[in-house]
Amino acid sequence: MSKKQITAVVELDRSRYKTKVFADGHFIYADEPEELGGSDEGMAPGALLLASLGSCTAITIRMYADRKQFPLETITVNLAICAEEEMDKGTVIEREIKFTGDLDEDQIKRLMIIADKCPIHKILSNPIRIVTR
Repeated sequence: MSKKQITAVVELDRSRYKTKVFADGHFIYADEPEELGGSDEGMAPGALLLASLGSCTAITIRMYADRKQFPLETITVNLAICAEEEMDKGTVIEREIKFTGDLDEDQIKRLMIIADKCPIHKILSNPIRIVTR
């Protein structure tokens, strides 16, 4: 069984930077902050990227913990990306993961390993080639 390809459609009209994002029947706005000329009515594209990594990380950890019946209550993922002017040396994303629940040290270590198994982490950790038509 092959997995469904992930797709999205993004539209931007003359309403400055407020962008409509459609994917799998869902809709959100992306935008830029007011200081960059946007209307700040949605997350900035970089924040969306971090949100994708953070939510994928948390979901992957939750799936594993539930399957193994770990006593994991909550997962908090804090993320930050380096400044754009530093990216020519390579992009650095910092990810801090916190758990609550009655977890032992081995369970925590295992969950931290599982965090790197999330599909978005794999995408961002491998060379990316963008083909534009």
